[in-house]
Amino acid sequence: MNDLNISFEKLSNTLESVLQRYGFDAQRAEKCALLFAQTDLDGVRSHGVNRFLKLLNFIRKGYVDPKKEPEIESNLGVFERWNGQLGVGNLNADFAMARAIKISEQFGIGCVALKNTNHWMRGGNFGWQAVNAGKIGICFTNTKANMPAWGGSEPKLGNNPLVIGIPRSEGPVVLDMAMSQFAYGKLSVFSMAGKKAPYAAGFDQEGNLTNDPKTIIENEMAIPAGMWKGAGLSLILDMLATLLSGGDSTHEVDQSGEEIGLSQVFLCFDPKKLELEDWFDQKGNEIINELKSSKVFEGKEVLYPGENVLRTREKNRKKGIPVNREVWSQILNELEK
Repeated sequence: MNDLNISFEKLSNTLESVLQRYGFDAQRAEKCALLFAQTDLDGVRSHGVNRFLKLLNFIRKGYVDPKKEPEIESNLGVFERWNGQLGVGNLNADFAMARAIKISEQFGIGCVALKNTNHWMRGGNFGWQAVNAGKIGICFTNTKANMPAWGGSEPKLGNNPLVIGIPRSEGPVVLDMAMSQFAYGKLSVFSMAGKKAPYAAGFDQEGNLTNDPKTIIENEMAIPAGMWKGAGLSLILDMLATLLSGGDSTHEVDQSGEEIGLSQVFLCFDPKKLELEDWFDQKGNEIINELKSSKVFEGKEVLYPGENVLRTREKNRKKGIPVNREVWSQILNELEK
């Protein structure tokens, strides 16, 4: 095992110190570092510290501006449009969901469309942000083209992540999924570990199914989750994000040669303001309890979306967060520059 176990506090504080060296003010450095550290605390290693160095590289290249914050373009009550100004993706997304939460507290429903932003890293953070505020949260983003249309032989669709969070007294339900069978971050984790994906995850150069992560990453030919269904959902999410924000679609993002200038949407529903409280928690718990009563195959377990996150979070709080030694060494080197 090529990992170190690092406390949440040490991890977030170290990342914060590095970010301040890259032009972040203290408050934004702290928030950005916490979002990265929370991702690894929750066990989503594909989109946390393993992507931190890529963010630094994008800042050095001028693709991401650590000083830029979202700028409003339209305010229509329940719906707002913002320009992310190529700022830091996870900070822009955190801001947009906070706005959607605030709007929902006034109107019951809030929607924020965000253009010209950058990779939000782990989208699930913003679903948890909503449920921690007692709200239903829905958000999605487009990406560069890294998945084929069903039947196609070249990348045309993004693996556009979709996040849906529902608060619940016995444990929030938070779905965080990309449109590919395996997110590219997950494929990178397999590749770094010298492992194959457990199932067919994409196509090789001849159009054959493969579970070799290196081949899939090089070809940018991940298989859509649900095959033609995932391909269709990816297209629809890209269209919605583009049309609601007025930003770039997947094919326009591709023209830059880098994954920058993305379009995103954040929706929030306030059960209290919408007068759903009489049944909201009871019915939510009943649905999950019925799911958990399912008969299972030997050695298997039925989990609801987000359940394993809660377990992993508790374990990593106690034992420390696993971080790749080489990645950690490179991060520490940033403090010496």
